[in-house]
Amino acid sequence: MRKTYKYRIYLTNGQRRILNTTLEECRWVFNQMLEAHEFAYRHSLKCNRYDLIKLLPGWKESRPSLKLVHSQVLQTIAIRLDLAFQAFFRRVKQAAEDAGYPRYKLPDRYRSITYPQYGNGVSLPGNDLIVSKIGPIKVVWHRRVEGQIKTISLKRSHTDKWYVTFSVEVESKRLPASAQVVGVDMGLETFLTTSEGEKVENPRFFRPDEADLKRVHKLKDAAKNAQRWEENRRRNKVLARIHERIRFRREDFAHKRSRELVNSYQLITFEELEPQQIGRNRGMRKSIADAAWTQLIEYTSNKAEEAGRTVVLVNPRNTSKMCSNRDCGELVEKDLNIRVHACPHCGLVLDRDQNAAINILRLGLQNLRL
Repeated sequence: MRKTYKYRIYLTNGQRRILNTTLEECRWVFNQMLEAHEFAYRHSLKCNRYDLIKLLPGWKESRPSLKLVHSQVLQTIAIRLDLAFQAFFRRVKQAAEDAGYPRYKLPDRYRSITYPQYGNGVSLPGNDLIVSKIGPIKVVWHRRVEGQIKTISLKRSHTDKWYVTFSVEVESKRLPASAQVVGVDMGLETFLTTSEGEKVENPRFFRPDEADLKRVHKLKDAAKNAQRWEENRRRNKVLARIHERIRFRREDFAHKRSRELVNSYQLITFEELEPQQIGRNRGMRKSIADAAWTQLIEYTSNKAEEAGRTVVLVNPRNTSKMCSNRDCGELVEKDLNIRVHACPHCGLVLDRDQNAAINILRLGLQNLRL
């Protein structure tokens, strides 16, 4: 199976300049390929990734700076654009509201390069990453890379930090089989509640930094009105750092909670949520986006695949209303501020979220038996 490892890297000023120049050359190639693709489409000509790659030698003759970029890095741009168009046509076929046509990249909007073949232009002989035409790069190793390295990507973040991502082929590490199963109900009052009654409080990642974001936004608006563009650019970087801090906290939380679930349970059942369609008002939608329920589900699913666990998504309809008593199952209407499930039919009194988690587990077990 494929697995990725991501590490922070530190560059010298010279290496940073070379990589920034490389990104700009790749951005130029991407835009040229997009233009060529559109021209071919308008004139009913064939244009796939291989046709785009054939254009590279001619561009190198007219733009010598492209010769400074590794040839396979340039070829991956054609693959990236081809995949973008495939995804676009798939969404058009599905009649998606926002099909997302591939867009031309503005300066500072192209942020990553990929070496598709380990050993060709990039290698890892020791603790330093050796990159063609750049030299040895210092990597901050927080864990060892395991498996056979397939591809390596270098990416610049919005805060001008650089990272390297290794895509490797590894053998799945199966955990010992467990008889434990769990249903998980996610909410805003508590981040998650399990069918066993365990609760994890909502960390509310965004709220502690909300005041800082509002303050910087006000300064940014003032700078814009006064047309102080350089000051505005610096404040954009401050905003990016605040959002990055929030994202790091959210990712760390999701990784830890998903690891706990995968280590403890053989079957993990979640609701199949669509957070963008949930929420009665702007404040509630903001809290739902901050909780990042789908991120936890994604991380849990990825870890479960490697560990030999099973993740099941079920229809969330009526999971909060239905009585979890096996001999009852009646629907009990309740407002959001009612935190206790009290069934008038069978007399069951239970925490509202735990009741929903038990129903989610029941539905997950039913789906497995189908």
